[in-house]
Amino acid sequence: MTIVNGKTKTEQKVIRVAAAIIQQGDRFLLSKRLDHLHQGGKWEFPGGKIESTESVATALVRELQEELGITATHQSDFHELVFDYPEKRVQLYFQLVTEFNGEPEGKEGQAVQWFSKRELLTLPFPDANKPVLAMLETQL
Repeated sequence: MTIVNGKTKTEQKVIRVAAAIIQQGDRFLLSKRLDHLHQGGKWEFPGGKIESTESVATALVRELQEELGITATHQSDFHELVFDYPEKRVQLYFQLVTEFNGEPEGKEGQAVQWFSKRELLTLPFPDANKPVLAMLETQL
């Protein structure tokens, strides 16, 4: 049994997160986590927490509008995983977004940039993203 912050792993609250792998041709859109956030200063697939009343798809559309000012118009399931950080457990639902309306910009002050797959694979990401990066290397 693993105990973290006085709780067993099974007692820790699971934070559900919708994340977008936004692909346009051979480029991927990433945002950089603000320095003061958990895993700050690292690049990430945009998205955020899923509210208790939301589906993954609905949460992702909302988060992309709030964070980037875009509306996803075509998204599909890509991968789901649970990852344990020492201080929390996250359940990530990755969606592949291949079509959207609007021009992406960092609405919360974060950097937003397009990268080739080769560039993307060299960037620092939160640890929970590493299994998906390995999948991207071979699948997309």
